Amino acid sequence: MTGAYPNLRLRRTRASGWSRALHRETVLTPADLIWPLFVTDGSGVEEPIGSLPGVSRWSVDGIAARAKEAVALGIPCVALFPNTQGHLRSDNGAEALNPDNLMCRAIKAIKDACSSDIGVLTDVALDPYTSHGQDGLLDASGYVVNDDTVAVLVDQAINQAEAGADVIAPSDMMDGRVRAIRMALEMGGHHNVQIMAYAAKYASAFYGPFRDAVGSGGLLKGDKKSYQMDPANAEEALREVALDLAEGADSVMVKPGLPYLDIVRRVKERFAVPVFAYQVSGEYAMIEAAAAAGAGDRDALVLETLMAFKRAGCSGVLTYHAAHAARLLGA
Repeated sequence: MTGAYPNLRLRRTRASGWSRALHRETVLTPADLIWPLFVTDGSGVEEPIGSLPGVSRWSVDGIAARAKEAVALGIPCVALFPNTQGHLRSDNGAEALNPDNLMCRAIKAIKDACSSDIGVLTDVALDPYTSHGQDGLLDASGYVVNDDTVAVLVDQAINQAEAGADVIAPSDMMDGRVRAIRMALEMGGHHNVQIMAYAAKYASAFYGPFRDAVGSGGLLKGDKKSYQMDPANAEEALREVALDLAEGADSVMVKPGLPYLDIVRRVKERFAVPVFAYQVSGEYAMIEAAAAAGAGDRDALVLETLMAFKRAGCSGVLTYHAAHAARLLGA
């Protein structure tokens, strides 16, 4: 403390808008946002997602249009998640390796429409492709096996990189997958493809609407607690981050977002690397429900929560509110 009242009045700098702007410690811009988008089959298709009001699945042509919209709004990156048709799902998730699958077609459509004006981040995990809804391969007892799953994830990552993905984002939480993917990218000549590791992904109750969006919710057998993190653990998150960085991750992610801001802060302070957070589907849905119930102003809730991520130390945020927030910030 450098003074005492009344020589020091902290309200002085809050008295007018220009002064508040001048003294603001944290800045939020559209360049801090990544827009998650859901891809579905067909042409000219928009399918609203009931549990995510205001969010839709788009066919590939619609995804390209959303990417153009993102560029116009100043959003630097989109994240893609496919809603794979039931007949293409299998126990081993083989559709993930199809070079003409939904994900690969969407990547190519965005690159054709926007070239290098926007980054494309792609999810690496098998849950959008498996008939059982788990992120990996199962043994006879139903346990998600690690090393065999990693081998498939590597092929999935290379498939996406060859389609034009800029950032590979493994969300599966298998041990050792970042190193395996990094080695394969290097050997395949994809030296500039980034890895954003879902390093601290928790077995959360906030994922329900996302599973509806990618069509895995009704398929999921059991839970994901054997590979996603226990919400009670923080030190373990630091170990996970340390391993992923050592294995070749360029950036790391904490997921979910607001309930885990303490993890974001600890990761940033410990490692001083780019840290991202995913404001997940359940968080988005709660804001929308609060606004619909008159419990808060939607615009204010959106911007305040996003500012909280930046204040905690995030380099950027994956949020379904990205386009709306960018419009508010550009107004």
